[in-house]
Amino acid sequence: MLVAPVKALAFLLGLSAAAHAAVVTYNWNITYVNTNPDGLMDRRVIGINGQFPPPAINVTLNDTLVINVVNQISEPTTLHAHGLFQTGNNQMDGPSMVTQCPIPPGSNFTYTIPIQQYGTYWIHGHNKGHYVDGLRAPFIIHNPAEVYHYDEEYTLGFADWYHDEHAVLLDEYLSIFNPSGAEPVPKSALINQMLNTQYSFEPGKVYRLRIINMSALAMFHIHIDGHDMDIIEVDGVDVTRTSVKTFPISAAQRYSVLVTARNTTSNNFLIHGDMDPEMFDTVPDTLQMNITGTIIYDATSPLAPTELIDWGEFDDAALLTPVIPMATSPADDQISLTASFQVMDDYINKATFNDITYVAPKVPTLYTAVSMGNLSSDPQVYGTYSHPWVLKHNSWVEIIINNNDAGNHPFHLHGHVFQVVGRGEGVYDGSTPYTYFNTTNPLRRDTVLVRSLQNVAIRFQANNPGVWFLHCHIEWHLQAGLATTIVEAPEAMAGILTVDQTHFDHCKALGLPSSGNAAGNQGLDLTGQNVGPNLLPGKFTTKGIVALFFTVLSAVVGLGTVVWYAQDEELVLGKEDRR
Repeated sequence: MLVAPVKALAFLLGLSAAAHAAVVTYNWNITYVNTNPDGLMDRRVIGINGQFPPPAINVTLNDTLVINVVNQISEPTTLHAHGLFQTGNNQMDGPSMVTQCPIPPGSNFTYTIPIQQYGTYWIHGHNKGHYVDGLRAPFIIHNPAEVYHYDEEYTLGFADWYHDEHAVLLDEYLSIFNPSGAEPVPKSALINQMLNTQYSFEPGKVYRLRIINMSALAMFHIHIDGHDMDIIEVDGVDVTRTSVKTFPISAAQRYSVLVTARNTTSNNFLIHGDMDPEMFDTVPDTLQMNITGTIIYDATSPLAPTELIDWGEFDDAALLTPVIPMATSPADDQISLTASFQVMDDYINKATFNDITYVAPKVPTLYTAVSMGNLSSDPQVYGTYSHPWVLKHNSWVEIIINNNDAGNHPFHLHGHVFQVVGRGEGVYDGSTPYTYFNTTNPLRRDTVLVRSLQNVAIRFQANNPGVWFLHCHIEWHLQAGLATTIVEAPEAMAGILTVDQTHFDHCKALGLPSSGNAAGNQGLDLTGQNVGPNLLPGKFTTKGIVALFFTVLSAVVGLGTVVWYAQDEELVLGKEDRR
């Protein structure tokens, strides 16, 4: 139940923030570790201080978090605190070549983050898919004046797991020999980067389960045998308590649920995370689609029978309502983005927004914004392939994301929670008025699932000057270019953001420019900018690409067969002639 009326909540939060303020420091040496988290294969992973899994981060509203990073792996890396607004602190957001040059091997970097919000988040590597190799951990921000009462809490980080390193799989994925763009299918799934997790329950108590999807690809359907779940939080936003038996959670999304313990200790119960097969092009026979944890009432009690749950339909925006209401405002600007996958002129299947595949610039986009003076409001300076959108300070912006692809995509916007104001079928072409389903108090979150051949309208106020990445959080799709760049109020950045010398030292160590436009030049001279593949003349559908590939393959095999038989016939004729 609610412990305080909504009107009093802001006052209570202010009192709690004033009463608690601490500097919380973590020293993280990012290192390689050899381990076998799923019990199926030993492999090299990325851990912290020689340990795996990396530790969870726990702080409290109004703290200051300090993470002293030493990069001891062989590649540059960064950290991104997923879901944090980083208001006035964009230089600490972390995506490589967006807000910083990555940390070179052997170098140090300190992330200093004032904690201005509360809820369930996670932290992960944001360069070269390092989080797929293990560089990911829960990030929990506690609120001294929680909206809901509970006795204890647990964090459950669901994730898919691969046996080959990300770099190896990426080479196979972005290859001319993968014309359909089939993503690497994981080998297993984990909870908190391990198997056989257990959670002690006592009869009569209420438990908060913070559930995070830290996957590269997989979507999970969550349910608990013998228990209902009451959703109370979505991506850091408290919502009205809503009872469910099961719900889906896409890559990068988070939910908190309250679970009331049973009054008997006669059984223990499984927590289920069932991977959704629709996310995979093929499902290997060897893949166990269900990962489980165990609620322990009594170590000597048997497991209760597993319940069969119908996943059904789950519409987060229709079902869940924020506790603190926030009406939306009419959009000052509307951006339409259409996501699709196409074989480009490098003959590789790449992801695009509006037919542009994202390629990182030579200069991190934030550095361009703070070094280009009056030109910082001109989208051209950020380069064609960073796909920039320049927003006016405090304007209301609507983005309609069209998914013109056969797969589902979870899209994440850095620096904001957005309002989910509409959803429709097909690609919205702008020819008719858009249909909005909630503008009075729409669901707010930072990662939204846009299902195949559907569209979603999101809306937010551009009140956080900085450079914010908008991308699909399926890591394979981000690496394939499904991203765009939001440059928010560049005219206001210089007076708000402070980029310290360490940023520029790292660029220099990596041989990268740290000022100027996307090419490292002045003005609008983009000579030498990083360029990406472009569309082939004409367009190919995925089915057409696959058909063309196998047609060519069949032709090659057929031609080879004809040549083989011809050679065999010549040998036979030669023998007859010799007779």
